[in-house]
Amino acid sequence: MRFIWSRIFGKGSHMLQCLCGRSLKKNKNLTEPQLKGIVTRLFCRQGFYLQMGQDGSLDGTKDDSTNSSLFNLIPVGLRVVAIQSVKTGLYIAMNGEGHLYSSELFTAECKFKESVFENYYVIYSSMLYRQKESGRAWFLGLNKEGQAMKGNRVKKTKPAAHFLPKPIEVAMYREPSLHDVGEAVPKLAGGAPSKSTTSEPVVMNGGKPVSKADKEET
Repeated sequence: MRFIWSRIFGKGSHMLQCLCGRSLKKNKNLTEPQLKGIVTRLFCRQGFYLQMGQDGSLDGTKDDSTNSSLFNLIPVGLRVVAIQSVKTGLYIAMNGEGHLYSSELFTAECKFKESVFENYYVIYSSMLYRQKESGRAWFLGLNKEGQAMKGNRVKKTKPAAHFLPKPIEVAMYREPSLHDVGEAVPKLAGGAPSKSTTSEPVVMNGGKPVSKADKEET
């Protein structure tokens, strides 16, 4: 008799699951980490590791052991990542003028497309901004002195844009909570305040004409 009831209950559960489109199993705690990412260092072909200072400033370092060069690489979409400093908890973001800054909130400006270039280095481009006339993407990059560059001045074919992730460990992350850009003024590090909006999926050059000063640098 127990066997019969178990068969009936099992079939009933399956039918209810099909009709309702959801499982009868206990829902997982939504606050539990669900995303598998990595703790990594990002080594640029210019010879520097990307790092974030305690004040949120971004630049490069030759030191391969400092905690300031550790980042959480969190998947937030298909080939889209958030880059969060392990030391400060701040996210790397790019505003509508191409400036990199650090943000306390995870916003649309914190999303970067992760692509593998022809030489197997990885390039990171803003998901929100690109060049108005050419449609060329804006990239995360360091110059020869290890300073952070404006995204609209970085060529994807140049060493400035080429990074080699050096994973430390695999980690599980909670999905970052997306805030509207402009809902709060993010903490900035050496860049102009963010004036962008999320009303459009892509804003060409921040909605401004391309100026001669914004031409690409090597």
